[in-house]
Amino acid sequence: MTISSTTVKNSYSGNGTLDTFNYTFKIFADADIQVIIRDASATETVKTLTTHYTITGAGSASGGTIVFTAGNIPTATETVVIRRASPQTQAIDYIANDPFPAESHEEGLDRSMMAIQQLQEEVDRSIKLSRTNTMNSTEFTVGDTDRAGKIFGFDSNGELVVSQELGTFKGNWSASTTYSARDIVKDTSTNNIFLANTGHTSSGSQPLTTNTDSAKWDLLVDAASATTSATNAAASATAAATSATNASTSETNAATSATTATTKAGEASTSATNAETAKTAAETAQAAAEAALDNLMIDFRC
Repeated sequence: MTISSTTVKNSYSGNGTLDTFNYTFKIFADADIQVIIRDASATETVKTLTTHYTITGAGSASGGTIVFTAGNIPTATETVVIRRASPQTQAIDYIANDPFPAESHEEGLDRSMMAIQQLQEEVDRSIKLSRTNTMNSTEFTVGDTDRAGKIFGFDSNGELVVSQELGTFKGNWSASTTYSARDIVKDTSTNNIFLANTGHTSSGSQPLTTNTDSAKWDLLVDAASATTSATNAAASATAAATSATNASTSETNAATSATTATTKAGEASTSATNAETAKTAAETAQAAAEAALDNLMIDFRC
């Protein structure tokens, strides 16, 4: 029987009730399958045949099913991964002078192809260089002791290197202290945060930007500039508030002046009215006096 599919793994989401899941690749025995449950926190657990699940379909080219046992049904937050895990052994024994065992020979070819497919599945999940990329070595030359507490990266030639300490936050910077590359410190004179780019024993004094070892530190957080910006922003806000207060005062003064002008205009209008009234009264009195004088002259003639 041929191996016409390259599928070696199936993945499903659980729902808390579904207990049966299909696998769509050929296996020769129930033990040739590995079932993995991945939970919401990304923790992976390899399940055990018979204890957690049973299998049907071994030997079928189209695959079969796995059935979870009671109490082991995947929940809605779990992922079910079913992958072929055939043993990496060769169990076919050819007997000299026996008839050619075509069926068992084909099984051997199938098992070899299955092993190749499983390796390819592993390779597909690995980090690789592209086909046109070049790297002289992909091996680490340092031992486990020298690798401990470090990370690997690439040197100036693009080759693998293990040279960087992981580093930790060391608190406030101090002189005569041994710092490893990638250690983080606080400059208490500016509150700036720095990352050591080179392992060294510190000397001199703060601020680190003018320290004799300044080239060995990279600025991570420019707290000094942030503080200055915050101070400037606060000053601008205060100035704006003062301007707003002054504008409000000017508006109030203008309103008061307008009210005063209105009052004065009213008073002027009242004075004009009173003057007109006095004028009218004077004219009336004058007319009365003239009339009285005329009457007096008439009486005198008589």
